[in-house]
This record gives sequence, C-alpha cells and structure tokens, in this order.
Amino acid sequence: MLRINTLILWLVKSSPLNGWNLSPQTLTKTTLSFPKPGIKFQTHVFSSASKTCSYTTLCDSSMTRRGLLFRQLFEKESSTYTYLLADVSHPRKPAVLIDPVDKTVERDLHLVKELGLKLIYAMNTHVHADHVTGTGLLKTKVPGMKSIISKASNSKADILVEAGDKIYFGDLFLEVRATPGHTLGCVTYVTGSDQPQPRMAFTGDALLIRGCGRTDFQGGSSRQLYESVHSQIFTLPEDTLVYPAHDYKGFTVSTVGEEKLYNPRLTRDEAAFFFVQLSLRHVTVYVLQI
Repeated sequence: MLRINTLILWLVKSSPLNGWNLSPQTLTKTTLSFPKPGIKFQTHVFSSASKTCSYTTLCDSSMTRRGLLFRQLFEKESSTYTYLLADVSHPRKPAVLIDPVDKTVERDLHLVKELGLKLIYAMNTHVHADHVTGTGLLKTKVPGMKSIISKASNSKADILVEAGDKIYFGDLFLEVRATPGHTLGCVTYVTGSDQPQPRMAFTGDALLIRGCGRTDFQGGSSRQLYESVHSQIFTLPEDTLVYPAHDYKGFTVSTVGEEKLYNPRLTRDEAAFFFVQLSLRHVTVYVLQI
C-alpha cells in the first residue's frame, strides 16, 4: 500500500494538474476544480450498431444542460448510417432522423418509443441511389411527422430546404449547408455553434471517412464536390465531428481536422482530385502530347 501511495504521489507531483486538490487520499473521489468557473469536462458516449465509443471534451456548463441525445444506427446491406438526434431537455423531447433506410424503419421507431421521444422530422442529405429512403414509410407510421430534403434535389418532401436554413427540434437546430458534387442536391446538416460542443456535421456522401462520394452520376461534378467540401465542411472548426452516410471499413466517426490531414482524395489539389474521381468511372484517359 505504501508503494502504491508513493507512486500516486509521484504522478500527482509530476502532473500539470499539480497544485489542485489531488492528494493520494482523495484522488479517487475528488472532483477537479478548474480555475475558470462554469467550465467542466463532460464525457459523451455515442452508440453504433457495432460498438460504443466515448470521448471527453471541455464544455461550458450552460451547454451541458441543453440535453442533446444522439444515436448512430447502421444498416449493414448498404452500409448506411442513420442518425437520431433529440432535445431531451424539452418537454416534448422532439427528435429527428437523418438518412433513414426503409429496411430499418421498425428498428428506428422502436428505439424512438423506448427513449420516449417524439419524431417530428425525417431528413435526407440527398437522393440515395444505393438504398430506398425510409421517409415515406415513416410518414405512414408516424402521424404528423414531416419529411425534409433539399430543394436542389428536385425531389418531393414536405419541407424543401436551402443553404442557410435552420431546422429546429426543441431548442436545438441543424444548419443546412449546400454541398453538391456527389449529387446536385447534396446538403450537410451541422449543429449550431452555440450548442453542445464539439459541433457535429452530417455530411451524407459528400465527405466520407478517408474518402468521398462518386461524381459520375445523378448530376455529379468533381469540381463542385471539391469546392463544396473545402468551402463548406473544411472551414468548420477542426474538432467538428464528421458523421457520413456510409462507411465500408468499420469506421464510425472522424473530425474535420483528421480529414484535412489524411483524406487521400481531398488533400490533393483540384486537378489531381479530378483524375482520382475520373478513375472511379473505369474510363481510360489518353493524354495527347503535341
């Protein structure tokens, strides 16, 4: 016991937290006292279909009282992520689903019911080519729920959104950012700067983890996608959490900072990006030198 206490004491003395109330006797039960009032560490736990992960962030206490509930759900056949967000501090506990899939509607509704939420919106980041959206089926099962998609998608929904619009659920909201390129109507939904931090960006197929969507169909454009990601997503704070519509390698979340450093396509210049995207079309390009 003496050796353990001696080791703990050495760790405390050598720590940058030295000077705070962290004696060996109180180390396991003392709450850290930060010099700046109103600031504290908060641990967030996010669940996915395959695992649960947690991270710790420095948050203002006024934000932690605004209860943002978040769940990441997975549909394995199309490798699609669906996201559930709700304001649980609001009396009605209003909730939204982002990119629901028809095959998992019953699962999603069961979770909504278990958590005591009221589903008010089912939102799509774009028109999906690899699966059928669940919004139509959800509307038949949840009276009063509204569907949302971008106006530029030329698709049908109860609410058509454009860049700069805010979608409120309780006291929280998602900001709409236009990110075309994979399709003409792609948008990214971003949590507000005055909401729980770090911010969250639901990027659809515009930005994937270490990748991006194809640009050879549905009005796609490599130039437009490159511009969209760099101007609308990479300009967000670097700790912004990136949640894509798909992943095929087992990743669940990234950050803006990570993708700016490590995304093998979007870290290139625009000309190189164009040729990378062109190669996905299985078309051979011949360069004639004169």
